[in-house]
Amino acid sequence: MSKITNITTYSLRAQVPTPFFFAQPGIVTHRSSTVVEIELDDGRLGYGEALCNGHQPGEIAAATIESSLRPLLIGRDPLQTEVLFEECYNRTKDFGMKGAVVGAISAIDIALWDLKGQILGLPVHTLLGGAFRTSLAPYATGFYRAEGGQYPQALAEEARRHIDAGFQAMKVKIGFGIKSDLASIAAVREAVGEDIKIMADANHAYNAGTARTLVRELDSMGVHWLEEPISPEDVAGYKSLVDMGPSMLIAAGENEFSRHGFWPWVTSRAVDVLQPDLAAAGGFTGVQHIKTLALTSGLTLNPHVWGTAIGLMAAIHFLATIPPVPISRSGHEPMLEYDQSSHPFRRELVAEQPQMIDGRVQVPNRPGLGITVNKDILLRYSDRVTGK
Repeated sequence: MSKITNITTYSLRAQVPTPFFFAQPGIVTHRSSTVVEIELDDGRLGYGEALCNGHQPGEIAAATIESSLRPLLIGRDPLQTEVLFEECYNRTKDFGMKGAVVGAISAIDIALWDLKGQILGLPVHTLLGGAFRTSLAPYATGFYRAEGGQYPQALAEEARRHIDAGFQAMKVKIGFGIKSDLASIAAVREAVGEDIKIMADANHAYNAGTARTLVRELDSMGVHWLEEPISPEDVAGYKSLVDMGPSMLIAAGENEFSRHGFWPWVTSRAVDVLQPDLAAAGGFTGVQHIKTLALTSGLTLNPHVWGTAIGLMAAIHFLATIPPVPISRSGHEPMLEYDQSSHPFRRELVAEQPQMIDGRVQVPNRPGLGITVNKDILLRYSDRVTGK
């Protein structure tokens, strides 16, 4: 039986070439992440990621791993993923049922599943029960705004670049005022035509009262889903938007964590699309729990993705395991969120980049996550390394 002998965390930070902003205050000048490396007594290494969304520094999740989780895991069997997940959650729930603490557990869990796949010689999606599909339809995320940019013209130009790259769907950042948002979506729609799927992401810029106007207007513009129109604390407000009955879907969940956090969203049917992030909401084990809630209630599950190549590859494996909702000829097939902004942790961190063929991202069949991490990149961008 293999045993965990060491856990190393890397707090990554890299300056972005062009600072950008979205609906929330502040300018994004850096991308951050927490990467965990779990080493076994036979020398095998597994990798996971704790998502650093928005302005979150990587040191928070790293401190949780080093101070609270590492002592619990050293000497343990890496195949016991469910047991270790529950022990980690129980150890930390008195002070961290949401946010970076659950993100730390997510990183540990992803790395353990990576190791489990390596030990058993199987890809993670097979270990999770099998893949419903061998490729995924991606949608391009980007449309971040830079100071001095000409909007909405720049958004239309970016949309055309995504079409040229093979994307048939894209998500546009909004949240800059109703009039500005509507002009942005109109410009992108005119640039790409009627057959391209458009989503809109407001990054909780509005309250429920203001968002009602946005829902009515975007619904008439053929938007596929409206993501995070209001604050993630306002579950009842989301329910009120769903109850308006738009043909457009209402989506949220990137700022929610674990099955416990998603329970009120599911039981109240507050959204149409649940969007947990593998690198934030509990890793493979935690999001499997959320998947069960979603399927039981008939809600669509379409995970959020905004992290490094590790989080991206984890999402590809998991998305392959989500059945159509419902299982029918017209059931919803989950799409892969594929961030197109500059991100050194995505393009340089691993040797194996996702393969996009005929507009679809291929699901890998290599053992574990199927990645080879470049340790030089980890060290180059690390502000802090612990556990060595």
